[in-house]
Amino acid sequence: MKKRKIIDLPKPTLELLARCAAVLKPPPALTLSEWADRYRVLSAESSAEPGRWHTDKAPYQREIMDAIGDPHIRKVVIMSAAQIGKTDAFILNPLGYYMDYAPAPILVMQPTLDMGQTFSKDRLAPMIRDTPELRDKIDVKSRYSGNTIMKKNFPGGHITIVGANSATGLASRPIKVLLADEVDRYQASAGTEGDPLSLAQKRQTTFWDKKTVIVSTPVIKGQSRIETEFNQSTREEWNVPCPECGEYQPLVWANVVFDKDDPQGEVLYKCERCGVVNGEYKWKQASKRGRFVPENPGAEARGFHLNTLASTFCSWKEIVQKFLVAKKQLDQGNPEGMKVWVNTELGETWEEQGEQVEDAALLNRRELYDADVPEGVLVLTAGVDVQDDRFEVEVVGWGIGKESWGIRYQKIYGDMLKEQVWQDLDNFLLGGFKKKDGTVLHIMSACIDTGGHHTDQVYRFTAERWERKIWSIKGKGGADVPYIRNPTTNNRVKTPLFIIGVDAGKALLYQRLRHETKGPNYCHFPLNEEAGYDEQYFIGLTAEKMVVRWRKGRSVVAWELKDSKHKRNEPLDLRNYATAALEIANPILQEGEIAKPIRKRPAGRRRRGGI
Repeated sequence: MKKRKIIDLPKPTLELLARCAAVLKPPPALTLSEWADRYRVLSAESSAEPGRWHTDKAPYQREIMDAIGDPHIRKVVIMSAAQIGKTDAFILNPLGYYMDYAPAPILVMQPTLDMGQTFSKDRLAPMIRDTPELRDKIDVKSRYSGNTIMKKNFPGGHITIVGANSATGLASRPIKVLLADEVDRYQASAGTEGDPLSLAQKRQTTFWDKKTVIVSTPVIKGQSRIETEFNQSTREEWNVPCPECGEYQPLVWANVVFDKDDPQGEVLYKCERCGVVNGEYKWKQASKRGRFVPENPGAEARGFHLNTLASTFCSWKEIVQKFLVAKKQLDQGNPEGMKVWVNTELGETWEEQGEQVEDAALLNRRELYDADVPEGVLVLTAGVDVQDDRFEVEVVGWGIGKESWGIRYQKIYGDMLKEQVWQDLDNFLLGGFKKKDGTVLHIMSACIDTGGHHTDQVYRFTAERWERKIWSIKGKGGADVPYIRNPTTNNRVKTPLFIIGVDAGKALLYQRLRHETKGPNYCHFPLNEEAGYDEQYFIGLTAEKMVVRWRKGRSVVAWELKDSKHKRNEPLDLRNYATAALEIANPILQEGEIAKPIRKRPAGRRRRGGI
């Protein structure tokens, strides 16, 4: 046997070879969660507990993170509640992992460019600064590094941050890793280019080992992109063993036990198998042994669902308190709070109820007023629709909690090209309406539609009556259009013109029409024949229904006629305009006195008209 020859190398040579071996040595086998536990540092400006990252603090995050880091999994979908740490765990940690451990070209997509800039400055930059393994990988000082707020270069790859509303940002060079955040807030189309998520995914076609991560809190059922993606995935729910019997089960709202009359009381959870009730502490201790259970294990994409009951960042008492507030609002006819609660706390889509209202039900609940204006009315507003041969006007009374009373539905006929009919309209708007005690109320504000054949005449009419709060409006459809916008003077007469989100207004009105308990948000209608609220009025008021249609590959809400035989929907439009007149004027509806507007000149209102 040939003897081995031992060669003595100089010490400098040995040191050089050792350094080369260290450089060429493959990195240790780390999962994404292990990388985060070893290297990630939470920044003081973005975390309540800055310092070293610990996945054990939120054990439900581990399996999701490891699925994101698994090279054999092409797509990961996370449909979750708001307070489960998803940005840190499922966006920032993957960014750090791929920068340090598996370099690749990465695209981070936020709903808008502004949100992308905020994410970069407030979340990404502090992570890079405070995590030693990442700090030296990006040259932020050199003018030649090519690094900007929306672009970060590092050895072996780069991070590009774009807004889903920017077609330009979605049509650049190829990427391997796509991190799409809050996809349910994306616009239906990036400019005129089409669905932004589809555009981004087209940039991955050159990579056989591409990775797509889609994260979002859901919104409305039938319009939720994250729900669609989740339903096509493995659909995995976080299951926790019962502290008593050990049965694994998902944490569901139906099994939460609390006293609705004592919001500060203890919140408990009932095991679905043994029925034993335990407090939050025991269940969250048991969650350390929790696991995800798939409903559709054969799917190619891994999909995970989380609600706030599993969260270690929010107490059950907080969830219950938010629920009770939302429930009270719902009982008063305002479902917006409950919609937010279902989306952000349960991580589930909100299913719109009663997409249409039946005219017969409203006709049958008419009531006999004791005067033109019932006692509960504090202010009057009006909506005006301009037809070729007439005006149609509705006067609506408003009380506390936006309880409403139909006061008068009036048609004013005449030649629209002559001054007389416009004078008749003016006289009607100047007229008074009596209460039982003899008090006379006048119309506080009115909105007149400019969308007909007499637009310039409407402009001139309202321009002369601006100080009386007689305003020009123009309706605009679309689910994303706010109910009330600040006025513009971009018209021939230079009079202020309000753009009204008619779809938002219709949704608000139908919510109130479905409310069956007298009080806030309830809609009253008079039985008095001279008031004008006959059968044809209610057919017109309920002439439309809300439906879901697919446009450009995405579902959108649209309003359509229920029955082609009944195309007259003026009462619906007029009630919408009268409501807009209230929202623009924004009076203080206070018991015991006639309400007065908060401000002299109107300003923009929030999306759903202040509900």
